[in-house]
Amino acid sequence: MRFIGSKAHLLEKIDQVILEHATGRETIFCDIFSGTGVVARYFKPRYEIHSNDILYFSYVIQKATVENNKKPVFLKLRDRGISDPFRFLEEAEIPPMDKGHLFITEHYSPHEHCKRMYLSHKNALRADFIRNTLDAWKKQCLVTELEYYYLLAGLIEAIPSVSNITGTYGAYLKHWDKRALKDLEMVRLDVVDNKRKNRCYQQDANKLIRELEGDILYLDPPYNTRQYAPNYHLLETISKYDCPEVHGVTGMRPYEDAKSDFCVKSKVSEALEDLVAKAKFRHIVLSYSTDGLMASHEIEQILKRHGIEKSYQRYDIPYRQYKSKKPGQSQCLYEYLFYVEKRLPRKSLLVPKGPVKEPCPIVDPKKYIKSPMNYIGGKYKLLPQLLPLFPKNINTFVDLFSGGCNVAINVTAKKILCNDINWKVVELFEAFRSMELPELLCQIKSRIAEYGLSKENEEGFQRFREFYNKTRDPIDLYTLTCYSFNYQFRFNNSLEYNNPFGRARSQFSENMERNLIAFVTRLKSMNVEFTSKDFTEIPLEKFNSHDFFYCDPPYLITTGTYNDGSRGFKDWKASQEHALYQYLDHANQRGIRFALSNVMEHKGKQNSILLEWAKKYKLVPLDYTYSNSSYNTKRGESKEVLVINY
Repeated sequence: MRFIGSKAHLLEKIDQVILEHATGRETIFCDIFSGTGVVARYFKPRYEIHSNDILYFSYVIQKATVENNKKPVFLKLRDRGISDPFRFLEEAEIPPMDKGHLFITEHYSPHEHCKRMYLSHKNALRADFIRNTLDAWKKQCLVTELEYYYLLAGLIEAIPSVSNITGTYGAYLKHWDKRALKDLEMVRLDVVDNKRKNRCYQQDANKLIRELEGDILYLDPPYNTRQYAPNYHLLETISKYDCPEVHGVTGMRPYEDAKSDFCVKSKVSEALEDLVAKAKFRHIVLSYSTDGLMASHEIEQILKRHGIEKSYQRYDIPYRQYKSKKPGQSQCLYEYLFYVEKRLPRKSLLVPKGPVKEPCPIVDPKKYIKSPMNYIGGKYKLLPQLLPLFPKNINTFVDLFSGGCNVAINVTAKKILCNDINWKVVELFEAFRSMELPELLCQIKSRIAEYGLSKENEEGFQRFREFYNKTRDPIDLYTLTCYSFNYQFRFNNSLEYNNPFGRARSQFSENMERNLIAFVTRLKSMNVEFTSKDFTEIPLEKFNSHDFFYCDPPYLITTGTYNDGSRGFKDWKASQEHALYQYLDHANQRGIRFALSNVMEHKGKQNSILLEWAKKYKLVPLDYTYSNSSYNTKRGESKEVLVINY
């Protein structure tokens, strides 16, 4: 199959890079942007393969050739007299079919109502017949799941050989290519049995990476702004056969759910950073091109930031020569192969020999769970006053400024949405949720031992802080805060952790471990989603009167380090204050219940914006003093309130 960016010509070079760095003990290979699967299939004889692509037609091919370990025998079809289903599908007389079963013929071959010339009429008709027959066999249980995918993959691989195109389905030719006039012949795909349980996925790579772990991760993301979904829309439609609403000259199907951030200049670096940071694989090999959206130095910085710097290597492979307009000059494009080794917790520590018991914290159900983070302005001490004021029977609880999650972790709701613009916090909670407790505790204690962290060892703390600012692993960040001044979560504008050493005070104590275990155990049992957006980007249209918003924004008249604009995150000014109140007014108009925490007065200052706005709603005074903040006051100097609309 002709496919943009196919790595068929690079297979031996990729193999050389892996052999150069691998130890020989590797067992799991992940191809997370699999495309037509040439890389996954090449390495299948040696490794257990995990392959993925967001496009469904690619998933079909992976199911047939990667997850499947043997050519199907089609026993039930044989019992029906169909000894060779491929030949039957190619040669059987096509019975009359109603319009609802002729989608490909009606939309992608020329006739009185359609001018598109992707397939000849006879081949489009044959494709419709095959798709209808396969679905009927599946519905009648005449084929197994893998038999179904194997036959469907044979059709998908055959379509390009009779398509009237130059390479992709972004356009069709206006005259018939002789290739397109041949009879459609399905492909009998080879299948290798590697005696392993291979797995295939159809997911966004950046979401899937959080669920996977293994030894070798191969990355072949899109290089430029060309989205793959519109370029292969016909293959997607034939594989899904879902009769979508198509539009335009080319009969394009909707593809919003298949767009990739790797094709967007403003998002590609962040997408790669996230992917590499979350990867739980020892070896990472990345293919990229000199004419891609990211420069090679950007990729190098990302890989070194999350990998072992001295292991980083780049291999340059010339693959295309262009003549320059100037005589005697030419420009050569290169395919890059990048390699880096990631520093991961040793498996011998994470998976001790013998049965492992999950930590079982004893949590008093009458007490509230405390966040493992000492986040400025945290509401743990206010929970006995706050939670009884919240509505009962909440469908979705939205913690709009979730911070350390003291409130959200203790709320009862069918679903919880935790949002905070500080993506470092969100990243940490997602890591807590995705890791098993033994693995999480092992990584923390391994780092403590590795750097000799204690209440007295400032030199070890400094070395660990320097290490974190290069690697930026979220669990390492949590461990670092445990030995920092006042356990605080503080950065400079370059997002480097800069909180000083917590001499003689801060450490990962037994009490902190119990809090962490209780928090993570609860978190894993909840239906919770984490986002990191400006609050205005949370659409109110998705919520109704059964939902509840809790807002604990930065306080305008205080000086917490999270709202001074000098920590790498957006500061909080009067314009944000007005925008929040306007947002909550809109929520109120839609019947959405909300509660807002804030201070009316602080050290002689008044929040006049809040005072005026709150007149529309109910005001509940709260009794609290911030003992963990940089704006400590004597009791009575700050007037904490809860503004509610119910």
